[in-house]
Formats: sequence, C-alpha cells, structure tokens
Amino acid sequence: MYTLEDGICLVNSARKIITNYLEKDKNNIQLNLSNKKFVKKVGVFVTLNTYPNNNLRGCIGYLEPVMTLKDSLRQAAIAAATNDPRFPSVHHNELDSILIEVSILTNPEILSGTPSGYVHEIEIGKHGLIVENGSNKGLLLPQVAIEEEWDKEEFISKACIKADLFPDAWHDKNTKVYRFQALIFSELTPDGKVVEKRFYEG
Repeated sequence: MYTLEDGICLVNSARKIITNYLEKDKNNIQLNLSNKKFVKKVGVFVTLNTYPNNNLRGCIGYLEPVMTLKDSLRQAAIAAATNDPRFPSVHHNELDSILIEVSILTNPEILSGTPSGYVHEIEIGKHGLIVENGSNKGLLLPQVAIEEEWDKEEFISKACIKADLFPDAWHDKNTKVYRFQALIFSELTPDGKVVEKRFYEG
C-alpha cells in the first residue's frame, strides 16, 4: 500500500521531471526514488489540471504494470506535459498555474455477467473503467466520473466513447468492460501541499 508520504514524493518527483524536461537537460533527469515500493511494477497515470479553473491540461499513463513505478512515472509525466494529442505541449511558463496529480492503479478486473448487471459492479468514485472491443480501447480514471457528475450508465457510455465506440457499445457481446481502483495524490495549489483524494467510503 502506498502512503500519503509516498504520494507526496511521487507528485513532487513528477513536477521535478516535467520542470527539468521543459527547462533543462532533457536527457539528464535524476529521481530520488530509492524506496523499494517505487521499483515495483504498477500502472500509473499523471494528470495535469489548470489552476484555479481545474481544466484538464494533459493526462497520460500506463494501465498495465509494464515498468517500475519510477520509470513509468517519468515517462507518463513527460508525455502528459508534451505528448497528449488533445493539447499543445505545456510551456515552462505555465507550470506555476498547473496542478499535478498522480494516480496509482490496481490491476483491472473484467466485469462478469450480462451488460445489464454491470452497473451493480461499479461504484462511482471508487472504480475506473476500461472498455475494449477489438483494437479499440478506452480508459477513464475514477475521479473523472465524480468531476463530471456522471451516473453509472453515463460513466460506461463515456468510456465507450473514449474507446471510439458508440455510447451503447457496452451492450455488445464482443465488448469487454473492466474496472480498477486508484490511489490518487494531487497538489492543492501549484507546487504546494499534496493530499490524497478519496471519493468513497471503505
């Protein structure tokens, strides 16, 4: 389990990674992540939001535990700032008005039963969703449903749209829907206090 202290270290490291990449030597970014937890392979996403309006500015990550947390954090942080196709690359002058958020993901589990029963297996705020059909795949983090005030069916439909599918594609027998959880650590103000975001009880 990752603690708030770990989360503070990860968020601060993500900011340092982005700052160094944008302002200094792109090939010489050193991380002080010696904790054994940071060499475990886990999924991770880095999200950038504007401050104080809290608009999305970039979000990239790794769903599968393909690299160590330390390495995936570095890659995701740089990509969120410079390679999210929805936004232009972040300029270093923007960093004072950007909040950094790091989400550590659990391994996804497929929803069982019939599509009509999927809503009973999802808890808004607790679960993120992955929708997959053939080569189409889309992911939404748990916090997105809270921020957008979606109900369960809207959440699944929006995940389908994220996968470039029709909103009702989750009723298709060839569509797979997965849920996962996330530990979410975020700055309250740019380069300020880091907290754990929690949207559910238990």
